[in-house]
Amino acid sequence: MVKSFQGVRQAPPKISDQPILVKDFMTTNLITFRAEDTIDHVITVLTRKRISGAPVVDDNGGLVGMISEGDCLKEIIKGQYTNTPKFPASVAEHMTKEVYTLPPEISIFDAADRFLTMKIRRFPVVKDGKLIGQISVSDIVRAMPKLKASTW
Repeated sequence: MVKSFQGVRQAPPKISDQPILVKDFMTTNLITFRAEDTIDHVITVLTRKRISGAPVVDDNGGLVGMISEGDCLKEIIKGQYTNTPKFPASVAEHMTKEVYTLPPEISIFDAADRFLTMKIRRFPVVKDGKLIGQISVSDIVRAMPKLKASTW
């Protein structure tokens, strides 16, 4: 189940004419997985790309879940008990299906508040039911030097 934060808190009036939005700082060239991919494949890609998780999409680009290193650990532990050096389970078996998303038009300050409140590291960005990007805590932190010269 995908849960979207459409209701954005009313922010104080901005001095700047241009809002500072998630869509301006999100990552759009994403690594994604399919529900039928194996955990072996996920571990290989996460390790090679040096990322800790990624969205899971259907054939139409719709978001169906998220898979993370923590989710992969479940299969690794299972493999220890069955003495299996490979991890053939599917992404669908271990992915997080209840995913919170953000719309691209939300301010990065509201997104930062969501990160702190929910204690998660990344939000998929969805528009019209399609995954269009992802924003992470790191993306927001990296945006701050660029914003120092502007008035918020």
